[in-house]
Amino acid sequence: MKTIVYVDGFNLYYRALKGTNHKWLDLLALCKAVLPAHCDIVGINFYTARISGRIDPSSPKDQHVYLKALKTLPGLQQHFGNFQVTDKFMFLSQPLAFRPACVTLPVPLPRFANVVKSEEKGSDVNLGVHLVRDALLGRFEHAAVITNDTDLCEPLRIVVQDAKLPLTLLTPVVKPAESLRKLATHVRHITGHLGSSQFPDPVIGTDGQPIVKPAGW
Repeated sequence: MKTIVYVDGFNLYYRALKGTNHKWLDLLALCKAVLPAHCDIVGINFYTARISGRIDPSSPKDQHVYLKALKTLPGLQQHFGNFQVTDKFMFLSQPLAFRPACVTLPVPLPRFANVVKSEEKGSDVNLGVHLVRDALLGRFEHAAVITNDTDLCEPLRIVVQDAKLPLTLLTPVVKPAESLRKLATHVRHITGHLGSSQFPDPVIGTDGQPIVKPAGW
């Protein structure tokens, strides 16, 4: 079956990769390991945004290196939303979860605090629109989506119920969102395949130069 895979990059990172040594992930190897052999993967669409270095100065460089590695995969296309980092004065419904160890909070605790808030915008919309477009244009016989974002329920519903095409949810969590699970034709877990689906280090780039895995990955 002609298959296109749609990857919610930030959801994949925060649900399955952050804090692990599996970040150097070969998406094509992962999809081949998880999907049945009759799925002919003709394309992978990776949705992300270029991140800010305000919180972690090394993050943009590390991401750039990984995106270069992904470009070596045949049939993979990268689609970018926007990454926003803003200062917001917010009401504290509970104590701050993260603070420097040297800081002693006043008593009583403040009700408001100025916090740095990071948000990714546009990737889920891009993924949903492209998924529906490709289904209606007959670009695939079967779709696979890596996400646990319930904002994508309606695009999944359109593909399965309106376009009458099979869709596999490749879940990055042990218990996928019930609303996504009910809509998908099939559900497969990816976490058990992350360790065996890593790029070599280094990867040979499209320019013939080595791409070295970021330190700490």
